Amino acid sequence: SSIYEALVVMSQDFKKGLPLIDGHGNFGSIEGDGAAAMRYTEARLQKVSEDVLLADLDKNIVDFVPNFDETEKEPGVLPARIPHLLINGAEGIAVGMSTSIPPHNLGETIDAMKAYMKNPQMTVEELLQIMPGPDFPTGGIIANKKDLPAIYETGAGKIKLRGRIEVELGKRRSDKDKLVITEIPYTMIGAGINKFLMDVADLVESKKLTDVVDISNQSNKDGIRIVLELRKDADIDRIKNILYKKTKLEDTFGVNMLAVADGRPETLGLVPIIRHHVKFQYELATRKYKTLLA
Repeated sequence: SSIYEALVVMSQDFKKGLPLIDGHGNFGSIEGDGAAAMRYTEARLQKVSEDVLLADLDKNIVDFVPNFDETEKEPGVLPARIPHLLINGAEGIAVGMSTSIPPHNLGETIDAMKAYMKNPQMTVEELLQIMPGPDFPTGGIIANKKDLPAIYETGAGKIKLRGRIEVELGKRRSDKDKLVITEIPYTMIGAGINKFLMDVADLVESKKLTDVVDISNQSNKDGIRIVLELRKDADIDRIKNILYKKTKLEDTFGVNMLAVADGRPETLGLVPIIRHHVKFQYELATRKYKTLLA
């Protein structure tokens, strides 16, 4: 059952920017519904998993180690052709340490890696020109962009995430203006969406948000759409500020880029992570061609 939970998360495109599993059946929703029991679902690998995480395993490019009861051998590490740690991020806790790495855009991350290979003296600032920051599958806006260089230098810090609010003005006289939330902070996945609706309702009841007449969740499989209907001549900027201040529409994502490097846990900045990955690529290529030559 622990494996099933992990498999479900690996197939959810709202949790992973690059899902590794292709799930068939009910694999849960962004609103926090769980997946169906494992007897009702099927899964296979996504094409990308086979192409970039499992390619060339038969060419002795990584060490195989005994599994838990030493009946079989398994790869000690997968021969990832892409910096998967950065692309899908990572979250986890162990004894006395934890990690939290935000997800990044696939194309940008690979471009940054290629640029680093051409010029290993690149600084964090130069890499951030190519890969401007995290890319959460739920979208959203980063409110403290100026802190990103420091976060990526040290591998730790806090990212302020905001949902994206769009204004839809009523076409006819009788139509009300609407605020529409089309992207949410990554931390709001699951029960957070319902909690947000309740929080807005509470703010309206306690007369803190007097300009909101109605709130409805019109999200569907095409994406998030939470609609707030407004009174005539409502102060839109004030409403936005209250939403960011009093609800989880603005939230922090704690970054702590702890990874196991050369067998020991270490908090790594962006440059060391890319450096380790490039070194790993050289190692994979060398072992592959040695095997083929032999």
